[in-house]
Amino acid sequence: MTESGRRLGVVSHRNGRRDLVLYDPDDPDACQADIPLTDDEAEALADILGASLLLGQLSGLREQAAGLLTEQVAIPAASSYVGRKLGDTKARTRTGASIVAVLRHGEVIVSPEPSFRFAAGDVVVVVGTRQGLDGVTAILADGDPDG
Repeated sequence: MTESGRRLGVVSHRNGRRDLVLYDPDDPDACQADIPLTDDEAEALADILGASLLLGQLSGLREQAAGLLTEQVAIPAASSYVGRKLGDTKARTRTGASIVAVLRHGEVIVSPEPSFRFAAGDVVVVVGTRQGLDGVTAILADGDPDG
């Protein structure tokens, strides 16, 4: 149920088919629209909703906590951390900022484990102070938070 009072859903059939369904506002048991989704469309919809929800929540957190910021940091191909584990960065210990998610090819990896391996082009979502965010950016760019 949306805030505006509309009911919608995703029906996942046993044969793997998925449908996006919009229910009639006057009869909650009647379907007003049924849109079949391919696997790629269903995955894209899930990714869009998941990523925007996560980033919206982080944005709301930023407004509530004075001095706490969120930023998206792209991992350049030249980074010494491409192919290496998140834990190798020691980002939180070195900067006080936390890597809370990684965006990769439209997929959102929430709360990546220290064993998570970075790839060139990953976009890292970081939460911390301005100084901490700048430190993580420096680490991921060239391995030196003071550089």
